[in-house]
Amino acid sequence: MSTSSLTQPTGWGVLRQSDFLRFILARFMSALALQMVIVAVGWLVYDLTSSAFALGLVGLSIFLPTVALSLIAGHIADSHDRARVVAFSQALIAAVCLALYLFARSGTHDMLPAYGLMAVMGAARSFVNPANQALMPTLIPREQFSSAVAVNSSTWQCAVIAGPAAGGLLYAFGPEVVFAVAACLTAISAYLALSIARPRQHVSREPPTWASLVAGIHFIRANPAILGAISLDLFAVLLGGAASLMPIVARDILHTGPWGLGLLRSAPAIGAFAVSLLLAHYPIRRHVGERMFSAVAIFGVATIFFGLSSSLILSMLALIFMGAADMISVFLRQSLVQIDTPDAMRGRVAAVNTVFIGASNELGDFESGVVAAAIGAVPAVIIGGIGTILIAALWARLFPALRQRDEL
Repeated sequence: MSTSSLTQPTGWGVLRQSDFLRFILARFMSALALQMVIVAVGWLVYDLTSSAFALGLVGLSIFLPTVALSLIAGHIADSHDRARVVAFSQALIAAVCLALYLFARSGTHDMLPAYGLMAVMGAARSFVNPANQALMPTLIPREQFSSAVAVNSSTWQCAVIAGPAAGGLLYAFGPEVVFAVAACLTAISAYLALSIARPRQHVSREPPTWASLVAGIHFIRANPAILGAISLDLFAVLLGGAASLMPIVARDILHTGPWGLGLLRSAPAIGAFAVSLLLAHYPIRRHVGERMFSAVAIFGVATIFFGLSSSLILSMLALIFMGAADMISVFLRQSLVQIDTPDAMRGRVAAVNTVFIGASNELGDFESGVVAAAIGAVPAVIIGGIGTILIAALWARLFPALRQRDEL
């Protein structure tokens, strides 16, 4: 097939390539299962403990193994067949979902097994994420990359919309039903990943020395635009993430049930999905640095409005704007990191990126839980939104190379 930009399909036309289609379907299935599990575990833990700190421990359980295994996972993604790494890791996650099914049926109030199972899931995800990020650019021609990033993000957001809603609805039949369905979806994802043909991968032959393990860190430190983009996401979402507090907001402030929590979880993805549809056909090509900082600032403002709201509809609107702003930031960060990184380094750079993303999400969940336990959920969300705006302003001064970046 010619790689001419005149003959290659753009937008959703990239799905005509069978391996990329399998990749997208596998990611959709796994993301759908993950979102369902997050909703079910969050509601189950808070229902059994009524503790914001206990919710924070769920995020911490996922985050710690991600950090511990990140360098090894990056090296494996660069030295082994990435599609197979994804498949085997997804199979492990399917096993975790089955174990959560048994935990839910046991009726125990001891949360240690739940934390342990989420830690195993975090360990498996530490291998999935860098392998996935490094795999995608090898499945498509370079000139289709921006469209592929947008389509990939759109598919992910579809799962983030449908997953929490489905998880909240299925929870009415019992948490074990959610975990059983998630296990089936993750098993399908593993099968689809195995069916991907061996891609055009530049396999690293470096032995697993300390120098090769930390090569991704050195590469990021040597590229100010990449360092700025990744660290901006880390600190902005670390402070502004309100996802872990949604069970508290849903039950204690909005006075709704698991279905309401599912709607809140889905709302950011609605905004993100709408933006990703536009980006698939009209990708951002100019003023990328300025638009990234503007998107993070908008995310912070929307977070403040979410914290101030006592209405389900207004809360969902604030979350929709948060998702839309975050989608712009994610699109630009992913495109910049993957385009500027050579294939032989993509796994290790993606592993470091995964740690930053994990820190901004799971560690952010723990931070939000601790702050909410100390001062309350509403003040914690508002302070986090203000912190996100301040981070955007500070990072714009600290990383002029990123702020002045014009094109991807």
